[in-house]
Amino acid sequence: MHLEPPDPRPRVLHLTQPVDGGVARVVTDLTRAQLAAGLRVAVACPESPLAAGLRSLGAEVHPWRATRSPGPTLVREVHRLGRIVSRVRPDLVHAHSAKAGLAGRLAVRGRVPTVFQPHAWSFEAVGGVTADLALGWERWGARWAARVVCVSEAERATGVRAGIDGRWRVVRNGVDPERFRPDGAGPTRAELLPGVDPAAPLVVCVGRLCRQKGQDVLLDAWQFVSRRVPTARLVLVGDGPDRARLADLAPDSVVFAGSVTDPVPWYRAADLVVLPSRWEGMALAPLEAMACGRPVVASDVDGARESLPAALASRCLVRPDRPPLLAAAVTELLLDPVLRASLGRQGRHHVLSAHDVRHSAEAVADVYRELLGDPPAVPSESRESIQS
Repeated sequence: MHLEPPDPRPRVLHLTQPVDGGVARVVTDLTRAQLAAGLRVAVACPESPLAAGLRSLGAEVHPWRATRSPGPTLVREVHRLGRIVSRVRPDLVHAHSAKAGLAGRLAVRGRVPTVFQPHAWSFEAVGGVTADLALGWERWGARWAARVVCVSEAERATGVRAGIDGRWRVVRNGVDPERFRPDGAGPTRAELLPGVDPAAPLVVCVGRLCRQKGQDVLLDAWQFVSRRVPTARLVLVGDGPDRARLADLAPDSVVFAGSVTDPVPWYRAADLVVLPSRWEGMALAPLEAMACGRPVVASDVDGARESLPAALASRCLVRPDRPPLLAAAVTELLLDPVLRASLGRQGRHHVLSAHDVRHSAEAVADVYRELLGDPPAVPSESRESIQS
């Protein structure tokens, strides 16, 4: 009887909920890079476009029924995840964001080397007793994470100030500069916005429509912007729980584009990209916009200063939740096309040098090597099958 030799390649199990936005893009980028590097990659997540996309890359996807936020179903979700871990038998678990970080660490409890990547801290998203509970959990759960990977130094510092005793690594977010670039095929501004004057100044905000992303702050600021630049148009790209409320607040000069599979055409169409978040770890939207050569105005929250070239901070960062300050920064750039072009060029150069997704994936690989040791060489046959 012929027995197949055991596969020497390390097996990584990513856990993720949510399955959209920046977290989904990070999981997708890591999965693609790790498969190319010869790792066996499995992902546990709810059925979703993310799950379908990961399967198309060649990842082993295990459907995990889980809500986005903790609730009464948590115990069942942890048990489901425990069964997945038992089936996959990973060498390393990588849990993304608060919900998967909570359920994953409870399911594994340190029995397998576990990397937790918060992608913004859970206790920043809530208030009162709920925030106290979230912080208490993060302090307790840190013991079950072999490494806590933060997407910015500011995110790590927030965790340290909060009393979380993590074994820290900082791996700054990155984007694919070949996908996110100033030119390329795709719909034009006129095609994206039929009936709107293509010469009208265009501001674009890409993100889930929720309190974290601060689109309500941008709409408050927009009334001031519209007085100075009455022909300007604002497009909110994305969907989420706050859509109906935001639509009630929005004037006719605001367009809701809904959820899109590819934000690149919207970045290219924009004169200016705005992200008015109330909190972040390090948002991807500003990096994507800068990679497309577009100037950015963003809230000065965790990760924002590390996203931008230092010379841009004074013009492009504003205090969060301050509509008049946001309006002033947006208006200044809308009225100065020469400055916008200069900022766009500087931003593109910065992303190429400091936020290439390949560097981010290699930094995560270094974390894995710390925990697993150098993986054995992948046999040439396996490499060929992965690349084909």
